[in-house]
Amino acid sequence: MDTNQERDQWVSRKGFIFAAVGAAIGLGNLWRFPFQAYANGGGAFLFPYLFALLTAAIPLMIMEYAFGSKMRGAAALSYRKLGKKWEWFGWWQVMIPVVVMMFYCTVVSWSLNYIIFSFTQSWGDDPGKFFGVDFLKVTDSPWNLGGINWRIMIATIFVWFCNWFITRKGISGGIEKACKIFTPLLVVLMIVFMIRGVTLEGAVIGLNNLFKPDFSKLLDASIWVSAYGQVFFSTTIAVGVMIAYSSYLPRKTDIANNACITVLSNASFDLIAGITVFSTLGFIAHSTGVSFKEVAQGGPGVAFVAFPQAISKMPTMQIFIGVLFFFCLFIAGLSSSLSMLESFSSSILDKFDISRKKLVNIVCLIGFTGSSLYATGAGVLILDIVDHFVANFGIALCGLIEAIILGYFLGTKEMREYINENSDFKIGVWWDITIKYITPLVLGFMFISNIVTELKSAYSGYPMSAIIVMGWSVAIGMLIMGIILGRKKWSKEL
Repeated sequence: MDTNQERDQWVSRKGFIFAAVGAAIGLGNLWRFPFQAYANGGGAFLFPYLFALLTAAIPLMIMEYAFGSKMRGAAALSYRKLGKKWEWFGWWQVMIPVVVMMFYCTVVSWSLNYIIFSFTQSWGDDPGKFFGVDFLKVTDSPWNLGGINWRIMIATIFVWFCNWFITRKGISGGIEKACKIFTPLLVVLMIVFMIRGVTLEGAVIGLNNLFKPDFSKLLDASIWVSAYGQVFFSTTIAVGVMIAYSSYLPRKTDIANNACITVLSNASFDLIAGITVFSTLGFIAHSTGVSFKEVAQGGPGVAFVAFPQAISKMPTMQIFIGVLFFFCLFIAGLSSSLSMLESFSSSILDKFDISRKKLVNIVCLIGFTGSSLYATGAGVLILDIVDHFVANFGIALCGLIEAIILGYFLGTKEMREYINENSDFKIGVWWDITIKYITPLVLGFMFISNIVTELKSAYSGYPMSAIIVMGWSVAIGMLIMGIILGRKKWSKEL
């Protein structure tokens, strides 16, 4: 059977863009970019950030869109068509979303709980204590599971049900229809929150801390590496998502424009999130009379500690703002989790003779089982370890290898000609240089730095046994599973 027979397609360019932007925009935008900028020169960080967008994010996005569109397959099939020896790498890439969506869906479920909490402001006078002790019920060790947290478990079931219900309907019938609603709604809601944030008393305190430039930091190489890390992880590159999505594009689709729109839309959301978060933190600092540094803490605490604290101190419409904010987090997370599920599922559908509905049933059942681990008292601790190793020793390394394979073995000249045939604006030799030299150099430096840092001390002081089992084993296990799936026989003709 031909792998391209009866292949689904995006109904419209708008639907594809909304889905791709929805995949790139996620919960991490809210608590990663603002604090990367804050810690790396404030407004001065925007210079290396923009440079990284132009020399890494946009070139790699163009390459992935072109690769998936030209090969007419998800990651595994596309790399197989490039050469049998590369198929394992395509499977390794799509194993990352499988691991990530297990804990990601649980994090999305937190926002569902907080929608309910917003009606009564259940977090009380101490949102930090409520989040860690009363809600998450965090234990003292990743080995001490502490039992199932049923509030989180029930919400996680609902998140997986949404993933299952939408993805089983396919690209045009499910994901495209959902993202045509989710993505515009998400953008509108975040703009509303940004406007509300900057009008809060004390907002200027936060905005000054975010955007006040420290140009001396531009001389520090680590700042530039941080900028590349931000744009790389923020745009959902190198995990098979964009290759899968672009494989469903109609022929003769404008590749370069689509890639630029996706990357720049995500970057705009980064800035909107930064303004929203820091203006809100400035309001908290002003209303509580504490220094800004005391309230400026990144990570999930931004959404689930700082924002509840701010909501409680707002003069009016507390319930309305709380419900809308956490609903916004929910749709941001759901659109990203849909792309993760599709990244893996589309590769399986390309290779094996199985119906989409049956496959999605199986994947969602396995995924939910994995998510159950994160609905325990140790869930957030396990999540922290797994996320750290997947990001630093999965995504970063996959990005490096992808740039090398597609830059040198597929060939940038051939791909540039294909892209220019199907794009309104033409890309030049600058694109070849970024793919073959700049991106591999930066990602290689990042990967080596991560290895050196990891070898110096155990991550965040966790027990070495947990680091090995939940960190290194997961990172290496994804690679092994990629090799195993790559050796499986194709049930469809290539």
